[in-house]
Amino acid sequence: MEITLNGYYTLILATLVLLLGRFLVKNIKFLENFNIPEPVAGGLVAAIVVYVLNIFWGFSFNFHQGLQTATMLMFFASIGLSADFSKLKAGGTPLLIFTIVVSVFIVLQDVVGVAMASVLGLDPLLGLVTGSIALTGGHGTAGAWGITLEQDYGVVGATTLGIAVATYGLVAGGVVGGPVARRLIQKLGIQPTPYDDNPSDIEKVAGAQSLYSTKHDEDDILNDKEIFEKPDHIRLITASSTIETLALFAGALAFAETMTLVAADTWFELPTFVWALAGGVIIRNVLTIFFNFEMFDRAIDVLGNASLSLFLAMALLSLKLWQLTDLAGPVLVILLVQTVVMIIYVYLVTFKIMGKNYDAAVLSAGHCGFGMGATPTAIANMQAVTDRYLPSYKAFLIVPMVGAFFVDIVNATILQIFVNLPFM
Repeated sequence: MEITLNGYYTLILATLVLLLGRFLVKNIKFLENFNIPEPVAGGLVAAIVVYVLNIFWGFSFNFHQGLQTATMLMFFASIGLSADFSKLKAGGTPLLIFTIVVSVFIVLQDVVGVAMASVLGLDPLLGLVTGSIALTGGHGTAGAWGITLEQDYGVVGATTLGIAVATYGLVAGGVVGGPVARRLIQKLGIQPTPYDDNPSDIEKVAGAQSLYSTKHDEDDILNDKEIFEKPDHIRLITASSTIETLALFAGALAFAETMTLVAADTWFELPTFVWALAGGVIIRNVLTIFFNFEMFDRAIDVLGNASLSLFLAMALLSLKLWQLTDLAGPVLVILLVQTVVMIIYVYLVTFKIMGKNYDAAVLSAGHCGFGMGATPTAIANMQAVTDRYLPSYKAFLIVPMVGAFFVDIVNATILQIFVNLPFM
């Protein structure tokens, strides 16, 4: 029996999946420790339910694709709208060097994935899924490229595989990052910092905060302002600022639609979501550089993260887990090899090129985090190391900037080159 759900019911189910995911992450320590996103936690349970309904009772579900596509494009537009190239100057030479180090690893990750897939008798394009699409790219990129590979290249099960690989990457990135950094720090002879029984007020605040804070209470915001003596009130997300930000998203999506039509059947033809990302980059930097426009980054993040959550929930609801049966063994082999390659690269390249010092060790922990999983995993890895040893302001400046948007721009460019190679 085939059941088709319109946009309203698809949205309702997606939000229920997100609420389920929130409950699971809050109550299951493993999910919280490894930074498993709420949409993934709830979505995988929903995918299993859909799988059981299909196997035992023959039910299959068709969800509203237009809504899924729109949220996907909004997520990639948010990455572009966050890509402020003036921050390259703030990060300086270390930021540029780290971006290059990460870019080289993305190429290596795809080479390993494609080579291993070919050796194991899989479609080389699936090698990209087990490479930077799902590992460096994460769940959002895995879902977007999965749809493109299925529709444009006929790769069956690309989305399902991508989501599964990205989930593995989150766990693997969290598992290997801390031990790798600790090993490097031990080689430097740095000892753990003794616990301070009387931390200062600023240390208390720093310990309670994270770069991915989820505070919603205005009192918390005011307390932070008083402690840090900030003279200006934090700009709140209002109806007016939301409309202003939505206009920027609309501009990026309009650019994406226009360029998709213009570039069709040409040498510069790209997936629509790549054009959405590019549109966001162009709009952001033209407005800020030439018109001195003040971007509201927090509103962009909120709308982008909400779009990603809804997209992942809908993508996971649409998973066909039975398509992974024949791929499980070969894919596991590839992922284990990718994990070893990540560790070796960090030891031999990331750590040495970034200075062979304490900051380089913390950066290595961060690279393991988003090289296999996502930026929150990278932050968690670095926090675990710095809590035990010393602060690393350099690492906490560079990794979020590279992991949040520069890596996605580089990854999209590299992947587009790979999919157009003759042997693919």
